[in-house]
Amino acid sequence: MKIGNLVIHRALRLRRIPELSREANARLAWFDFYRACRGNASLTCRHFAISRQTFYRWKRRYDPQDLTTLEARSHRPHRVRQGTAPSELKEAVLKLREKYPRWGKDKLVVLLRRERIVVSTSMVGRILKELKDRGSLKEPPLNGISARKRRVLRPYAIRKPKGYLARAPGDLVEVDTLDVRPLPGVTIKHLTARDVVSRWDVVKASTTGTAAAAARFLDTLESRAPFPVSGIQIDGGSEFRGVFETECQKRGIRLFVLPPRSPKLNGHVERAQRTHTEEFYEVTDCCFEIAGLNAALEEWERVYNTVRPHQALGYLTPQEYLECHWPHLRRG
Repeated sequence: MKIGNLVIHRALRLRRIPELSREANARLAWFDFYRACRGNASLTCRHFAISRQTFYRWKRRYDPQDLTTLEARSHRPHRVRQGTAPSELKEAVLKLREKYPRWGKDKLVVLLRRERIVVSTSMVGRILKELKDRGSLKEPPLNGISARKRRVLRPYAIRKPKGYLARAPGDLVEVDTLDVRPLPGVTIKHLTARDVVSRWDVVKASTTGTAAAAARFLDTLESRAPFPVSGIQIDGGSEFRGVFETECQKRGIRLFVLPPRSPKLNGHVERAQRTHTEEFYEVTDCCFEIAGLNAALEEWERVYNTVRPHQALGYLTPQEYLECHWPHLRRG
């Protein structure tokens, strides 16, 4: 039997058809073995560990003159159920997606429910697919702005104590700088501050990445955050030294600096930078003159904090989260 098996396997290798899929070639091996065993189906099924029902189903389908009959057939039904979403709902989804082109079905469902339109997440997903398939929904062209950030290793002595926990809004606000390059040779310094408890963001653009510009950003942060800021965490960038550090000390804000090569420890604001790049910079058509850009950023900041559902907050906005969990919060 060992010699017979050797002959059979050699024959199987010779019969292997490159054009067939791996599964079809495996089925072809069944029938080569079946013929070598003089039509013994039981032995064939035991040898390949398949059921008789499977073997006979493919035997009825198999045509030795057409090996493609061993390929799997599509299980797609002949009649596919058509979408049942009304045209009004499709228009509402299309309008919201065009207004917020980087928001997915989960966030759009929250916005629709705010408009008293009750719909499931899967339905919105099917509508988005249908709109894309028929060309009604087109993704906005990307303008080539890079989300990459140049990192300069500048170690700093003060680090956040291991026992320090952010328990309330403002206890720990992560601040980071992003280089935005809208045009060759043009670099805009984008500053983001994110509160790790409420996910409230404050954003601002500057033409320079100096410590003085970062210090002025503290005024923006304290004026637009709906809570007192008591702790800030930064990386070792030069813009967070000198005047910036002095201003934090004057205002009584604790300043924590990350150790070198550890951006993951500032993960909240790093993720915020990606969000602002993808959902604002990559799709905005505003000018990149600083005054106009900051006006557009302030409007985007309002949308982000009061309109955009946040997955980490159970699809509440940061404002809704503060109102729900910190109703008595007052600025200091």
